[in-house]
Amino acid sequence: MRHLLLLAGLGLSGLTAAAALPAQAAVAQSQSSAAALDALLVEYEAYLRQNDPIGSGMDGDRAALSRLPDASRAGELARRAPLNALKARLDAIDPAALDEAHRLNHAFVGYLIGRELERIELDPSRLAFDSEGGPGQMLAYVAPATRIATAADAEAWLKRLEAAPAYYDAGIANTRRGLETGLIQARSVVDSALAQAERDLTPGEAGDVLLRPFNALPATIPAAQQEQFRARARALVEGPITARRTAWRDLLRDEYAPKAPQAPGLIHRPGGRDLYAFLVRSNTTTDLTPDQVHQIGVEEVARIRARMETEMRAAGWTGDFAGFLNFLRTDPQFYAQTREELLEKASEIAKRSDDRLPSLFATLPRLPYGVRPVPVEMEETYTTGRYNAGSMKTGVAGGYIVNTGKLDQRPLYELPALTVHEAVPGHHLQIALQQEAADQPYYRRRASVTAFSEGWGLYSEFLGEEMGIYRTPYERFGRLSYEMWRACRLVADTGLHWLGWSEEQARACFRDNSALSPHNIETELQRYIGDPGQATAYKIGEIRLREIRSRAERELGDRFDVRTFHDALLVDGALPLALLDARMERWIAEQKTASQ
Repeated sequence: MRHLLLLAGLGLSGLTAAAALPAQAAVAQSQSSAAALDALLVEYEAYLRQNDPIGSGMDGDRAALSRLPDASRAGELARRAPLNALKARLDAIDPAALDEAHRLNHAFVGYLIGRELERIELDPSRLAFDSEGGPGQMLAYVAPATRIATAADAEAWLKRLEAAPAYYDAGIANTRRGLETGLIQARSVVDSALAQAERDLTPGEAGDVLLRPFNALPATIPAAQQEQFRARARALVEGPITARRTAWRDLLRDEYAPKAPQAPGLIHRPGGRDLYAFLVRSNTTTDLTPDQVHQIGVEEVARIRARMETEMRAAGWTGDFAGFLNFLRTDPQFYAQTREELLEKASEIAKRSDDRLPSLFATLPRLPYGVRPVPVEMEETYTTGRYNAGSMKTGVAGGYIVNTGKLDQRPLYELPALTVHEAVPGHHLQIALQQEAADQPYYRRRASVTAFSEGWGLYSEFLGEEMGIYRTPYERFGRLSYEMWRACRLVADTGLHWLGWSEEQARACFRDNSALSPHNIETELQRYIGDPGQATAYKIGEIRLREIRSRAERELGDRFDVRTFHDALLVDGALPLALLDARMERWIAEQKTASQ
């Protein structure tokens, strides 16, 4: 531009105008294309808010707090038309005419829409339950995150309870469609889901999970009105919701279980290979085949096993590996004696992790998190721990959820790795920052990218070493055992659903190579059988994140700043791995230029 101004000052305006026209046309085209994409993103946001009222409600949409998703097949098929219309408009926008930020959004939205359209065609909704249960489990997750601060909030939760029977009906219909088409869960998964269905019908001392949002109502709601709300809620739960819970239990027990095959694996189901290949691509956000994922797992198992042997010797063990695993699984010194002790130890580790965050991150979220036990009625089939997202807009903190049941199966040497994965710097840090990415469009704040989020959780276990979280050889072995767990997931998930393995073949990897407790192994094994492909995301994502960091450290040398690097990874939200790779390549190049 400086040269053009000089030419104009010399009276060469004709040459200047001729040279400027192509540039002006390019700018105009870029602005037009960007405006078209921005308009499309606004419509995509409306689509997402309409079809995901849970996420929209957490983002502050008050009207969405009164709705549940439409889980019916008819509702799913109805979403194809708006998605195809958005895709056609997106395809008409030339990404080459966009600036970098818009090109990224163009590619990301195209990926998400394409993935959803492919999912609808393959119809995995026929697998309407897994080892943790069915329609009731979604409601059980939403209830603890529901905060009632006003009468309007109470009415909103009552509206969701009124919508619960239809949500159950959709799950029942989807399950029957699976039976009719042969896409059937294995008998072991059915047994787990059936046990949870029975528990839903017999709430314990804590009362029904769906009524708990009414346990502590604010004094600003008059006492008489509070009781009216509670009475209406009880009538809904004891009436139509219990009727649907009974119908769900009866469906699993009387119709599904007798037809459920013993053999696990999508490979044994009609269309199962195509569905599984899609689920692997979707969860890893790559084009890796199940065979390639399996081989990566085999190689990772061998690599991690060598490191575990080193830590075993550091602990002073002179026997063999199997003997050390038995020692870890059975010696009382490694187990809490009470639920409270386990929760307190998890809280202490979480606070130590909080203390180390500023050394690794320049930007931290505003949203805090709590350490909470898994509800007793869910703990039998629930994983060792999990993260539940919170929301500043609805006044709910994030939650690091710790399973305090079966204490003799919850070893303390694993607790540091679990904590940094589920709390900080793991899921809470990553998800809360994504939710708070105010400069990003709505879809970026709400996007679910399993390979990124679970890859980040596993990468965070590695960060625990830099943070000094693992203080003994046992805890370092526990960290490696957790990494081995995710490597065995690659082997076992693909083995079950692609190679036709038995449960025992899949179980062997975890039993023989990790210190996971027997109960944890069985719970996880049923999880992989019932939720195909999800388990492949963790290690694939973590490997890519560590490769990106190694590349940045190598190319930037002493100019590498880990705090700036982590901000570049996290602050703008999750991305599919290919887009993340390209974005971080640009960041590395920018850092090189800035330091010259």
